[in-house]
Amino acid sequence: MNGIKRLAVVVSLSLLTAACGRKGPLIYPDMLIPASPAAVSGQQSGAAVKLQFILPDKDRAGRPVQGVAGVKISRMETEAGRKDVCRSCMEDYLLLRTLYVDRLPTDTQRSGSRLIVLDSEVKAGRSYSYRIVPFTVDGVDGASAAISDVRVIPPFSGPDLKLESFPTEMRLQFAMQPSLSGRLFGYNIYRSTVAGGRSFQPINVQPLTDKEFVDTSLERGVTYRYSARAVLVLATGDIAESLESAVVEGMLKDDE
Repeated sequence: MNGIKRLAVVVSLSLLTAACGRKGPLIYPDMLIPASPAAVSGQQSGAAVKLQFILPDKDRAGRPVQGVAGVKISRMETEAGRKDVCRSCMEDYLLLRTLYVDRLPTDTQRSGSRLIVLDSEVKAGRSYSYRIVPFTVDGVDGASAAISDVRVIPPFSGPDLKLESFPTEMRLQFAMQPSLSGRLFGYNIYRSTVAGGRSFQPINVQPLTDKEFVDTSLERGVTYRYSARAVLVLATGDIAESLESAVVEGMLKDDE
């Protein structure tokens, strides 16, 4: 190729690049899909497994992504304690749920970008691993997140719960009978203002180690319904919640 032809090719390529508006490094197509869900966790809660995760708002290249329509949750079930398990072998996972964020079922709750899912189709003595894949309104699957080896034991009884109301606060007291399943780590308190409703997210950030909790973020004239779950550290090192306590309810008292 002579100098004139070589110059023409270079100029043509430069013009094509400028026409495409291409700037910066090339982003490969597999980086344009939604990133994997964040803050994923799974633990036994009563007779179910509670899954939690945050929906992605960026693609794998770190750019904002729009139109995440939901997630697909796949599950692998094995015998608890089994060692020869390939948790990265996707052919061993079966589709458990396809969730659309605009029409969630009753076993799923959303708070902002966080989803909490209860998997009640589990058995004691079994272990469960999960893969969570977001998808867009166009049907494009994103990157997956993994929750591995949630062991399920026979559920243990919930704590006793008592409520006393005052003009500016609700005072809750709870107690737990000794359990052979593990060591008591604390308590989670759940609150709802809907008759017959329940919340999957405790109002405390960390398990409560005291036997009393005072709730002051309340409004007058509203009926508050509370339940509690004990949190145990199992012999395996896993953390599990008990069954739910009986629900107690009350309103702030009038000033005396």
